[in-house]
Amino acid sequence: MDEGAESLLARVPEAVALADAVGLGDELVAPATTAAAVWTSGRMRPLPTGTVMGVPADLRALGRSGVLSARGLARVPLDRVLPGSAVTGDAAAGDRSVADVVGGRLGAEVVERLVEPLLGGVYAGRADELSFAATLPQLAAAGRDTRSLLAAARVAQARSSGARTGPVFLTVPAGLGRLAIRVAAAADAECLLGRPVRELTRTPDGWRLVIGPTPEPEVLAADAVVLAVPARPAARLLTGVAADAAAELAGIDYASVAVVTLAWPAADFAAPVPGSGFLVPAADGRLVKAATFSSVKWPHLAAADPTLAVVRGSVGRHRDEAVLQRDDVELAGLVAADLRSATGVRGRPVAWRVTRWGGGLPQYAVGHLDRVRRIRAAVERQPGLEICGAAYDGVGVAACIRSANSAAAGIVDFLAKPPPAGG
Repeated sequence: MDEGAESLLARVPEAVALADAVGLGDELVAPATTAAAVWTSGRMRPLPTGTVMGVPADLRALGRSGVLSARGLARVPLDRVLPGSAVTGDAAAGDRSVADVVGGRLGAEVVERLVEPLLGGVYAGRADELSFAATLPQLAAAGRDTRSLLAAARVAQARSSGARTGPVFLTVPAGLGRLAIRVAAAADAECLLGRPVRELTRTPDGWRLVIGPTPEPEVLAADAVVLAVPARPAARLLTGVAADAAAELAGIDYASVAVVTLAWPAADFAAPVPGSGFLVPAADGRLVKAATFSSVKWPHLAAADPTLAVVRGSVGRHRDEAVLQRDDVELAGLVAADLRSATGVRGRPVAWRVTRWGGGLPQYAVGHLDRVRRIRAAVERQPGLEICGAAYDGVGVAACIRSANSAAAGIVDFLAKPPPAGG
């Protein structure tokens, strides 16, 4: 079972290319279903088709889903008569939060019952704090050419559908972690694993790194460096190297989450579970923010043991980490109780495990894109230094691979240049 990221976004070509390069391309498999639901007001309701990160493009499908109240549904079409300049928050207006843009156009219920649950699954973040431009870039781009957010959603969906062939998500049946293991094994160099980097300083010939445990430090000389670490460790390492970048990196906050994986006898579910999983609006006050019916979503898990039903429950939102202070037994019990209420499953799980990801998800707060531009500008002033990772342009595995490719290309270009005269 994957207890962290469970799939790659297939439309990012760099991710599939990397899997191919290390011999995993032929092993990649697609989910059996990606149909999801929203568990709200005590009922399981289908996630409306035709949405872009919860923003509806099809009002009929939105109405059929029953996710919104009659009043909330009636508010949505007002988007068509609101001033078009309010859609995205252009350069003159500055960046705005998801709640400000989407709530202002479509009403608070669309934010609370659709958009925020999806953002909670991806970023563990809050719609009133996350940047619209950074977290919904496809809508922000489409919104610059349309008069309404509904129209922007239709444009973004059409662009996505036109560019996509085949499945949206892919994974490795033996665990997505195999991708990292294969990449490390394929590297044409020694990989020093488990060695924390404690200091980074520039030298006349490149870089000096102090690595290893504090009582037994080692010094490593390098021609170039890629910082592929979370924002705050990057800030500490860059304090004496690129102070402007360090200050900006220190301002990126992170959310902590936990994944609770449980297995029941399949017969304990009175009825087949609907689709691949469900989302839970924060306004409903449940502990679980999302659940994945893993053995329904992934055929290889069902084939491994057809008598078991495996479910992953996600817990934890930004600024609500107190829920994670519970011990494993209590946390697993509370997640199991929510799943019983949601699905009607009987009995107790036959196995469970809690996996905690402290500081696992960077928060793309309002102004994030400008912050990243300033960080990159400061880093570019340091030849032979690159940055990459989830803190910048996307939190998914595929986005991180794309970020890493860009950083690696920058290092290759730097190393290919002749040294300066007299150097």
